[in-house]
Amino acid sequence: MNKQQLINNHVLDILRTPKKTQAIPKALTKGEAQQVMEQSLELQDDTWVGLRDQAVLLLLYGCGLRISEALDLNQEDAPRKGQDFLRVVGKRNKERLVPILPVVCDAIASYQASCPFPTAQGSPLFLGVKGKRLSARIIQLQTQKLRGLLGLPETATPHALRHSFATHLLSNGGDLRAIQELLGHSSLSTTQRYTDVDADELLKVYDKAHPSAQK
Repeated sequence: MNKQQLINNHVLDILRTPKKTQAIPKALTKGEAQQVMEQSLELQDDTWVGLRDQAVLLLLYGCGLRISEALDLNQEDAPRKGQDFLRVVGKRNKERLVPILPVVCDAIASYQASCPFPTAQGSPLFLGVKGKRLSARIIQLQTQKLRGLLGLPETATPHALRHSFATHLLSNGGDLRAIQELLGHSSLSTTQRYTDVDADELLKVYDKAHPSAQK
């Protein structure tokens, strides 16, 4: 009313509406994440589709990619054996290099070798059963099935795997600035929201890292 000049009270100018807290997905435990990676291969009747799903989920958990970043990859973006980094185009077309584990490279290579569709340069890396670029909705539905199979909470979503990537790195002593770069965050405060570390894990890192803790 004050802004619309229906009333005139300057005291109201100092009032601020409360900030709405952003819901952050709960991280999976390391054991749960491992189960998701392993069981994703078994959900599909077609072997190549199971290999595809496993490769996508490994990119989310093993490299911290957003699901859109993983599904936007083309054939020429696929990592080669022995490659240490993957070039990713994130939000606002910002490029970054993320380290890629051999297990992720192997999973992508296995999927490519079994995929029945042509893999020409410029074509999507991950394809649906009709040969078109894979939809994020398919991976979301597969994750939903995995939740039921493994008894995981509703918070176990594809994005929770990216969150788990950051949380597990930090709980094992990873540097927050480095994790910010890996996730492609422009602001450190954004990374801090994603890295909700278990208190016991944090104490273990503290006891291991602080010089006075060794005495």
